[in-house]
Amino acid sequence: MELLRRTFIANGCIDEAAHAGLVAVSRLTPGTNILAYCVALGWALHRWAGALVAVVAASLPASLVVCVLAGALVRVQDYPIVRILLAIGVLVATVLVLASAGSLLRPYARRHALIRSTIIAVVAAVMFLADVTPVRILLLSAALGAIIGGSAQPLDTAE
Repeated sequence: MELLRRTFIANGCIDEAAHAGLVAVSRLTPGTNILAYCVALGWALHRWAGALVAVVAASLPASLVVCVLAGALVRVQDYPIVRILLAIGVLVATVLVLASAGSLLRPYARRHALIRSTIIAVVAAVMFLADVTPVRILLLSAALGAIIGGSAQPLDTAE
């Protein structure tokens, strides 16, 4: 949006106040902010015709790229080397996620926080297995953490 702002302000099409209004409108609408910004900008400049051209110009090129890439993926997936490379990519991504999770959970696995963390994890697992909705699981886990952790010392995250 910044590039659009600079370009259209430099060309004299809009001013800072109009840009601020367009940003506010684009953030209020559901969906992609940049697409809403482009449509609002098109509307501000040329009403319906501007809005229509803006939505096509903002969405059609990316849609075509996605279609071409999806078609290519369907075709290259038949090659064994591509399947191997995709499997390696998934494996690497899984290892990275697990390593990040380990780093995030390390402070909670220390001795003084282990009992509290274990209780919360067990309660959450039981609720999940009992088919309780995720929102209720999060609410009960947060309440349990607040009750159990209310008297605990802050976690020391320093190594």
